[in-house]
Amino acid sequence: MSRSVLRRLRTAAAASLLGVTGLLPSIGAATPAHAATPVHVTNPFAGATGYLNPDFAAEVKAQATADGGALGALETQVAANPTAVWMDHIGAIAGDGGRLGLQAHLDHALAQQQAGSTPVVLQVVIYDLPGRDCAAIASNGELPATAAGLTTYETQYIDPIAAVLANPKYAGLRVAAIIEPDSLPNTVTNQSKPACATAAPFYESGVEYALNKLHAIPNVYNYLDIGHAGWLGWSTNMVPAGKEYAKIAQATTAGFASVDGFVSDTANTTPLTEPFLTNPDLTVGGQPLKSANFYQYNPVFDEYHYNTAMYSTLVSNGFPSSIGMLVDTSRNGWGGPTRPTALNSGPTTVDAYVAANKVDKKPFRGDWCNINGAGIGARPQALPYGAGSPIIAFLWVKPPGESDGDYPSATHPHGDPHCDPNGTQSDGNGNSYPTDSMSDANVPAGQWYPAQFRQLVQNAYPAFDGSGGTTTGPTAPSGVTVTGTTSSSVSLSWTASTGPAAVTGYSVYRNGVKVATATGTSYTDSGLSAATAYQYTVTAQDAAGNTSPASLAVTATTATSGGGGGGSSGCSATYAVGNDWGSGFTAGVTVANTGTTPTKSWTVTWSWGGNQQITNSWNATTAQSGAAVTAASQAYNGALAPNATTSFGFQATYAGGNTAPTLTCTAS
Repeated sequence: MSRSVLRRLRTAAAASLLGVTGLLPSIGAATPAHAATPVHVTNPFAGATGYLNPDFAAEVKAQATADGGALGALETQVAANPTAVWMDHIGAIAGDGGRLGLQAHLDHALAQQQAGSTPVVLQVVIYDLPGRDCAAIASNGELPATAAGLTTYETQYIDPIAAVLANPKYAGLRVAAIIEPDSLPNTVTNQSKPACATAAPFYESGVEYALNKLHAIPNVYNYLDIGHAGWLGWSTNMVPAGKEYAKIAQATTAGFASVDGFVSDTANTTPLTEPFLTNPDLTVGGQPLKSANFYQYNPVFDEYHYNTAMYSTLVSNGFPSSIGMLVDTSRNGWGGPTRPTALNSGPTTVDAYVAANKVDKKPFRGDWCNINGAGIGARPQALPYGAGSPIIAFLWVKPPGESDGDYPSATHPHGDPHCDPNGTQSDGNGNSYPTDSMSDANVPAGQWYPAQFRQLVQNAYPAFDGSGGTTTGPTAPSGVTVTGTTSSSVSLSWTASTGPAAVTGYSVYRNGVKVATATGTSYTDSGLSAATAYQYTVTAQDAAGNTSPASLAVTATTATSGGGGGGSSGCSATYAVGNDWGSGFTAGVTVANTGTTPTKSWTVTWSWGGNQQITNSWNATTAQSGAAVTAASQAYNGALAPNATTSFGFQATYAGGNTAPTLTCTAS
């Protein structure tokens, strides 16, 4: 059904609607002439403070008081973190069920901002589309997937929200609108379900309407939900998803400018990183890791790689490079006693290897409801990977401790079987798995679930500080680069991390295994094999015992014995994949002068181990013949002083494996 048809049906149905009235506040929507027009910044979270939701803080403090002792002390710390306000039904706008309405939250946020010295960001979740959550039951909404339902959504839900947000009183606040979790991803993957096929055009029209209304308010920032790695990570899902989001943005009045960015992992448990499963093409028992039953050939194992890959997909579909990617880390920590602490290289099959090394301990990646073993993840923070990463902030969109849904029973007839602790579900390939839902209560979606909250706190990663100190960790080390290689060593450097507590040191990981600690911002890893590729990441630790997220990974290839590719040739080349979407990827190569005299030019060569084919490149002249590739310097970047570096990049296609090649660098 086209949107033009929907508009005509909606107009015809409007006269017969009987909905909630009186919710539109009698406030002006225009900023008075004497008020300063708010500046719409690229990253509203940078230099700002998150809004502390009084409703959530009260729930946490009541739970902490009831539990008491050491656990209660840890739980109390959760209340100090900003969480989103959910507008998940029309009544929530004015406030009901003992919870504050939107205007009251904005007043509290304004008071918080006036008491501090930084802008305050209030996150509001827009979540009431007609036919909401068409592929689930536990979180279905109040509006039908009909033209009348769409009119109600626009006039009695979006319009009142926009009117409240447009009050000039709140123009100095920053409002991050998290728009319709689980909506547009369902238009990509679940159209075989009749309910989703019916809902799809209403999702598209509703999201378009919300973007138009909210983008018109200068201090509102729109972030569209993009599911998570376990949903859209396959290229067969990610590629059409990029086109779907571009279609919706282009249909709005402002086009791509109506979208400030995207948010992943909302209310989900996919981890930020899988520290010991860094290469989906690593072969175990003759099969790549991505072929394991848990991944089902989805090459994206975690949210970090999902967000960077989705960022490239979205930019390639027309979105500006300034879009920001957000990750909901409220329940994806996977800490506690079962979290792996080192690589277990013993298993000889991919399924056993993945099971032994993944931090995500769900038996089935599609499990999602009140999951056993989950923990609170990284604390909300801006620029967790530095200013050079498309991931601009971690948020707690889903307040920890609020149930994902209930299951069918005599007292809960509307429950979802996926939430039943005794239920099972299929992976579509003939394998059945438990739902892995917690079993000690049957709590409807959005209501407080004490046992879940206790578990999330106990399994938090990073763990909460038992002494009551800061729980916000340092930023991830940025700018990790390879500064030199020999046939047996790799030298690294990075930019220092920052945080509320003093940064005390760094951990260096080689191929997912911790190999060293460093107090400074450089390290040389020695005792390596010649002509071998190694992948490195770095984390930071602070005085409060917190650990940062891992840095971007960088790959270095040691020189061949006796020269070639290393210092003896005068230059070294290191290789790092930027984004990989299953059928293509981008990669960057850093060239360093490891000699004692300046270079005039350099050439990097390698041979692919698979069928990779370069389609375009930048900052180098590339040529490919079969598997052999040559990349030569340009006139402007061939001259390098000793220890100086430059870089080039390329985009390529592939099918099957995508292992890193061994590079050889020669200089003149």
